Amino acid sequence: MFSSIRHSLFAVLAGFTVLICLCYTGLALVISYVTEDKLVDRLLEREAASMAAHFRERGEIPPPANDFIRAYSSVQALPAAVRAQVVAGRERAEIATDTGPHYHLRTLQLPASKVYLLADVRPLLVVSTLFQEVGGFLTAVALGLIALALLLAYWLSRRLVAPLLVLADEVRGQTPPFTAARRCDEIGYLAQKLEATLGQLHASLAREHAFTRDVSHELRTPLTVMRNALTASPALSAPDVAQLQAGLAEIGNTVDVLFGLARAEHIAQEVIELRGCIEESLLRLITEEVALVLDLPERLSVLGNRHLTTLLINNCLGNALFHGGPASRLTLAFADGVLSISNTVNQAAAVQGFQHGQNLLQRMAAAMRWQISFHAGETAYRVDIVPLQ
Repeated sequence: MFSSIRHSLFAVLAGFTVLICLCYTGLALVISYVTEDKLVDRLLEREAASMAAHFRERGEIPPPANDFIRAYSSVQALPAAVRAQVVAGRERAEIATDTGPHYHLRTLQLPASKVYLLADVRPLLVVSTLFQEVGGFLTAVALGLIALALLLAYWLSRRLVAPLLVLADEVRGQTPPFTAARRCDEIGYLAQKLEATLGQLHASLAREHAFTRDVSHELRTPLTVMRNALTASPALSAPDVAQLQAGLAEIGNTVDVLFGLARAEHIAQEVIELRGCIEESLLRLITEEVALVLDLPERLSVLGNRHLTTLLINNCLGNALFHGGPASRLTLAFADGVLSISNTVNQAAAVQGFQHGQNLLQRMAAAMRWQISFHAGETAYRVDIVPLQ
C-alpha cells in the first residue's frame, strides 16, 4: 500500500520524461523537414524570378541556372506523376515517386505561355540522408538519455517519498514521537498534528476505560441496595413494589446493554448457537402464564457475539412479556434466515408499547452487523432479526 505512492510518483516522472523526449524529437523532425522544403521552394522561387526577368528583357526563356532544375513548356513533356498533378490544377506541388525521383513543381506564368519548373531534389534531401547515416547513433543517444532520465526519476521518487513512508510506518506502529516532526515543511507539520492527535486519542481511550470501569461498579451497587430495600420494606403496597422492581430491572437491563455495547468492540465475533441463547433466555424469563409457540430448527449457528446476542434476546423477550401483559401469546420462529419474535398485545398493559428500547436493540444488532426491524400492530407486535449466517 505504502510503496504505491513511490511507484505512482515514479510513473508520473518517467511518463513526463518520455513525453518531453518524444515531443522534442517530433518537433526537431518537423523543423528539419519544413526547413528542407522551404529551402527548395526558395531556390525555385529565385529561379522563376530570374527566368521571368530574362524573358521580359530579351523575350526568350533561358535555361535554368541550377542543374537539378529543368524547365518544361509543355504539359505532355512532364513525367507522368507530375503531369497528373498539373492536370488536377495544382501549380505548386511536392511529388514523391516510388522509382526514386523526388520532385518539387512550380509554375511560372509568362505573358504568352506557362513554364513548368521541375526540380529533382534528391541531392538536397539532407534530413533523410542524415538519419540514414547517423540514425543508429542518434537513437542510441536518445535511449541513453531516456534511461538516465528514468534513473533520475527513480532516485527523486525514492528521495521525495521516503519521509512519507517512514511517517506511515511510525503511524501504523503508533510509536510517537515521530521523526518527521522535526522537519520544517508540510510533512513535519503533518507529523506534529498526527502526534498530537494520537496522544489525545490514547488519553481519551484511557479516560473512557476508567469511566466504564468506575461507572459499572458505581451503578450496579446502588441498584442492588435498592432491590434489597424494596424487598424488605413493609410500607409499600404490592403493586408499588412490583412497579418499582420492574423499573429497577429495566434500569439494570439498560446498564447491562450499555456496557455490553461499550465492550463489544474489544470482543471478537465467533460462531455461536443462537437456539441455545434463545433457550437460556426462555428458561430464565418465561412463566407458566405465557403461551409459548416455538418454530425453530434443531441447530441454528450464526456469526455474532454471544454476550450481545444474549442481551439482545433477553431484551426482546423481556419487552414482549412486560408490555404484552398477562396471558400473552409469544411466538418465536425462524424461516429464510429471519428470526421473528411476536407477541400479542394487551391494550391495558401496553403503557409504552414494544417500541421502548428500540434504539438500544438497533445498536446491539448493528454492533454485530445484524439487521433488526420492528412491526407494530393493534393486537400484536413483531420483531424480525436477521443474523449473519
